[in-house]
This record gives sequence, structure tokens and C-alpha cells, in this order.
Amino acid sequence: MSKPLNPGRKAVELNPPARPSRIRRDPPAPAPAQKALNPYPTEREAWVVVIGVLSFALAIAIIIIGFSDYTSK
Repeated sequence: MSKPLNPGRKAVELNPPARPSRIRRDPPAPAPAQKALNPYPTEREAWVVVIGVLSFALAIAIIIIGFSDYTSK
């Protein structure tokens, strides 16, 4: 004797009807006023790059010299 089939839920429809959206759609806010762009002075930016590269090279040279001095003894 088997138990009779009693599905608890309704089956899912393959093509359900469209439901109204629950997301409230406000009109888009007005765009803020654009500020005038002031470009960076390229000479200053170039000097910052040169100083950064030189300081990085100096740090690498100090590490290499220190490591070679430590391992040579």
C-alpha cells in the first residue's frame, strides 16, 4: 500500500505573466555643473617621476651592495 501523492505547492509556470516591478524608479537627478579643468604642470610631474626613479635605483643599489658585503664575509 502506498501513500497517495499530495503536492504541497503549485508547480512553477514556464512562461509566467509579467509582474509589476517593486523597484521605485525616480526620475534622474539633474547633472551637477562641470568645473573647469586645470591641467597639471607637466614639468613638475616630470621631476617627480625622475626623483622617484632615482630614489628607487639608489635603494636597490644600497640593498645589493649591503647584501654582497654581508655574504662576502
